Amino acid sequence: MEFCFKFTTLTILLLFLLSCSFPSSEAYDALDPNGNITIKWDVITWTPDGYVAVVTMFNFQQYRHIQAPGWTLGWTWAKKEVIWSMMGGQTTEQGDCSKYKGNVPHCCKKDPTVVDLLPGTPYNQQIANCCKGGVIGSWGQDPTNAASSFQVSVGAAGTTNKTVRVPRNFTLRAPGPGYTCGPAKIVKPTKYVSSDGRRVTQAMMTWNVTCTYSQFLAQKTPSCCVSLSSFYNDTIVPCPTCTCGCQNNATDPGSCVNPDSPYLASVVSQQEKSNKFAPLVQCTSHMCPIRVHWHVKQNYKDYWRVKVTITNFNYRMNYTLWNLVIQHPNFDNLTQIFSFNYKPLNPYQDINDTAMLWGVKYYNDLLMEAGPLGNAQSEFLFRKDKPTFTFEKGWAFPRRIYFNGDNCVMPPPDEYPYLPSATTRHNVSFLQLLVALLALLFACF
Repeated sequence: MEFCFKFTTLTILLLFLLSCSFPSSEAYDALDPNGNITIKWDVITWTPDGYVAVVTMFNFQQYRHIQAPGWTLGWTWAKKEVIWSMMGGQTTEQGDCSKYKGNVPHCCKKDPTVVDLLPGTPYNQQIANCCKGGVIGSWGQDPTNAASSFQVSVGAAGTTNKTVRVPRNFTLRAPGPGYTCGPAKIVKPTKYVSSDGRRVTQAMMTWNVTCTYSQFLAQKTPSCCVSLSSFYNDTIVPCPTCTCGCQNNATDPGSCVNPDSPYLASVVSQQEKSNKFAPLVQCTSHMCPIRVHWHVKQNYKDYWRVKVTITNFNYRMNYTLWNLVIQHPNFDNLTQIFSFNYKPLNPYQDINDTAMLWGVKYYNDLLMEAGPLGNAQSEFLFRKDKPTFTFEKGWAFPRRIYFNGDNCVMPPPDEYPYLPSATTRHNVSFLQLLVALLALLFACF
């Protein structure tokens, strides 16, 4: 009984530690701990019944951008405010403005929803950082395009700092769910420096809203997976089966497209009419829109080489701002990279094990939709870190891979390609270990 008691305690502790390893719904990202989207609302002038404000969204996330069809911003007015006019953006609905005669507001809804204007908007309707179709670059990849702005003239709102009330219940879709926004907080008014640098002005009033991202809230299933191979083993470890869903033509017909189908073009065209932005993926065992393959290609005396291939299985999406984030301890000794842009990410300064990668402009920055051209690839040359370098126990494979800011599902470590010199190899999956532990636990009672 003493053995059973000790084993029971050990088992409970083990199960607790394992449960801590599962992803949570919290928005904290260990590779981008300070990443967020900050909405700055600057009241720049007062009007007879309200104010004119410039609203700017700053994307301070290192590698998570907002892609087409772009952002959608909403809030709830604190009083009975209306929007008289806008520049650089527009609301999706006008609402009931029947009580106004003559000069009718742009929007009378209690909870307006705003979208960006499209490229090519007439110049007299634009302001700085507007009119990009809601697309915002990430701070690490494209800082010059990491902001989006619009101007709004608000009526029935109060005309002083003491009578204006900040909006509530901010929501941000970019382009779908995933972001959670905190309350608006009044901060020190923003200061502006004139173009010649000789004069400083400031906003009448400023408040900020911080929005953070959670992959768990953004989607019920993963959006990408990782497969592995190596020169020293013939085994190709595929993405785990049903990573992003399972083929089930009985209950969900048309959930994927067979690339060999003679009706491929018509199926894709028909699906686009029903839901333009939902993924339409090629039929695979993993059913993911994106697969990243890591291949340990060659071994030299002082260096080793890796080939990375990104494959797009989505027939409905061209990824125009794609990026990869890869975590591996040997990135501290990266010697050369071919055909991708590279930037080290050091969220903890003293550890250089994370790389951000994206395509070269006009060459492979556009990851085409599923098909013969739907892939991008590069090779990395690493210098061997002699004390730690090894091909054993899966050390040569990445610890974590993100695609467009979403964590990709890795194969189980016990399935990684192993060195052929190993005489024996016992594959014990997590499920088998858990069943064995539970069986022994119940045997003790």
